Amino acid sequence: MNYLEFKEIRKKLNMKQADIAKSIGVGTRAVQYWEKGERKIPETTAYFVTNLLQEQQNKLNDDTASPVVFSNLKIMNVPLANQYAQAGYLSRFADEEYIESLPTIPFTDDIEHRGEYMCFEVKGDSMDNGSYESYLEGDIILCRNIRQDYWMSKLHYDKWDFVIVHKEKGILVKRIINHDVENGIITLHSLNEYYEDMEIHLKDVAKLFNIISTRRKNNRR
Repeated sequence: MNYLEFKEIRKKLNMKQADIAKSIGVGTRAVQYWEKGERKIPETTAYFVTNLLQEQQNKLNDDTASPVVFSNLKIMNVPLANQYAQAGYLSRFADEEYIESLPTIPFTDDIEHRGEYMCFEVKGDSMDNGSYESYLEGDIILCRNIRQDYWMSKLHYDKWDFVIVHKEKGILVKRIINHDVENGIITLHSLNEYYEDMEIHLKDVAKLFNIISTRRKNNRR
């Protein structure tokens, strides 16, 4: 998305720069830079504003729809570690100032607000087997942190997929198919059959997240 397209969408949404900045979770100055063409508009931001406009148009086209009230809508802005920020996240995930400096993705109150949330951008094709379960490269996944004291009990791996922040291997999006609680070993599985299962020790894991939901561009399967 270029700066002219972004500005046109903002005007169609009838939003001031400060309004759309608040919706996206960035400062007004960032929007000003984008609209002047001085900085590249992040792909996740382009995705968000395009879908915001589409939702508005859908509501306008639906004559039978009930009015939507936004005054009581609760928004939670979740930090995003995109593909370019993930190396920095691996070394600075415990740095509150660094986390606050990351771009954010807004989510409404259809998710439970308790706990620590983080968004990651999917890299690679290891979790793409062509099925509806796939995580495609570029997908944005909303994740909830699993406290380390819970790692001592059997993980609920039959219910969730996971993001594993490994101290050496980096940020991994995987399915856990076994948890050896006694020895602290988990077996990671990729949906793509070209990738072999692997075992890792939880002592080598810095953070562990459940995947709660996925956001995907409309023009992708």
